[in-house]
This record gives sequence, C-alpha cells and structure tokens, in this order.
Amino acid sequence: MMRPASPLFLAAALAVGLPGGAFAQSWSDQPVDPSADHPNVPVAYEDGGRYYTEDDIPTYNIAEDGTVDWLTFSGFRRYHSECHVCHGPDGEGSTYAPKIKNSAVHMDYYSFYDTVVNGRANGNSVMPHFGDNQNVMCYLDDIYVYLKARGMDAIPRGRPAKKDAKSDMIQEMEDACMG
Repeated sequence: MMRPASPLFLAAALAVGLPGGAFAQSWSDQPVDPSADHPNVPVAYEDGGRYYTEDDIPTYNIAEDGTVDWLTFSGFRRYHSECHVCHGPDGEGSTYAPKIKNSAVHMDYYSFYDTVVNGRANGNSVMPHFGDNQNVMCYLDDIYVYLKARGMDAIPRGRPAKKDAKSDMIQEMEDACMG
C-alpha cells in the first residue's frame, strides 16, 4: 500500500519546482502599469525613422493623433505573419502559448532577442528558435517595438489606422537584410 505524500513534502516539492516554473511564466504574467516608470520605453532620440531609448534600445513613437512610427506598424504586420499563430492576436496569448505583449516591457531587449533567436524550452512548453528565419530576424526590432507598444497599451488591438512612411534608411536596412 502506498502512503500519501505528507503536506510538508508537497510544500517542499512545490517550493523547489516554483523558481523554474514561475520564472518561465513571470515575464508574460506580470501586469504592466502604463503610468509607472519604464526606462526602456521613453523616446530619447530618433535616427532615420527609428526611435530609441537613452540606452539605445528600440522603442515606439505614437503621435497624439494615433499615428504610429513605421517600425511599430511593420511590427504589427510581422507579428501577425509569424508569431500570432502561437501567441495569439495582438500579443494577447492563446491556449497554446503565453501572451508576450508584457514580456517586451518587462524583459530586457537582449533577453527578448536571445529568446527569439535561440528559442527556449520549459518542460513540455517549447519556443522554437527563429534565428535562421529572415522574416523574423530582419524585423525583430519591429516586432519588439510593436509588442512593447501593446504591452504599454499605447496602441489598441488591431491594425494601426495611421502610420508614418517608411524612411529611406529603414528601406535600405531591410533591403540589405533580405538580400
């Protein structure tokens, strides 16, 4: 006859298992307070239609009339062609994969980049690597700034209604990356 596990044993087993499991879900499950200070969000400067924080991290720029910068618009398109199949429309998650709009706010840019390039596994949950997919890698900053804008509720769900034109510099970078 098997003895049932003691409550102390169950508590210890959960405590040991929580760090990995909690960490894996923590970025997507953490709520975002758009009114709080998020150092990786405010625009510090613009370079050829691309916007950056003071730490040189790509970020979004939304005009008062709702016009989004080109990278945010492009990120919407690229996200919905490559990412929403698993992560759901507008970064909101699905029954298959977690929401990732909050991850782009809480996770640092380099961790986000590393996860997309190399993938990640956590038990049965697997994020495949996309490091060899030009349709993702050539537009990874676009996807990142789009998700960051969604995570901060700077843009509503759905296709942005107004967008800035694609700059010559962005076009040149795209042409060089896509070959």
